[in-house]
Amino acid sequence: MASEDEAAYMPKDAVGLAIEATLITGAAGLAVAAIQNTLTKQNVSGWGVLTRGGGIIAIFAASGGTYGFAKAAAANLREKDDSWNPAIGGFLSVRTFPAVLGFGASLAIVQGAFDYTGGKFSGYDKDPNVDEYERKEALKKNRRRPIQETLEELGEGRGEAPAYMVPATEKDEPRELSRITV
Repeated sequence: MASEDEAAYMPKDAVGLAIEATLITGAAGLAVAAIQNTLTKQNVSGWGVLTRGGGIIAIFAASGGTYGFAKAAAANLREKDDSWNPAIGGFLSVRTFPAVLGFGASLAIVQGAFDYTGGKFSGYDKDPNVDEYERKEALKKNRRRPIQETLEELGEGRGEAPAYMVPATEKDEPRELSRITV
């Protein structure tokens, strides 16, 4: 059985997760179809999103629903919530058998690696026991430098305007262009 360190597995609602994933990826398919509809050279109506892009919307929705169901079903069958579940879902979420072998394998690798590395683009979560304000204050205090050290490093010339900002004086004469004779 499971060791005392592992928490008890809680079963997932595979059908509910499949419906949720179908709606999300169907909306993404609708957005892609709308973009393709606006970029056509022919004059098509707003309904062209559904008539011309219906297949794209259906493929997106079916792939997302399959992924959501397969991920939850794999977790329920294995009674583990680990990185293999998104990999199995990614493997089964494509349409044809050659695509299952090619695209499914690559999508399985990407989904499994993404879940294994924390499942976030921003990285791992920060420590929930540390207050964010106190953490930022500690970082400021750690990197703060004394003002005298900063002034010594800047040295001479501090506070002077660059040469291009100094106004022209009367002794500066405008240059005249030489005339070209033919």
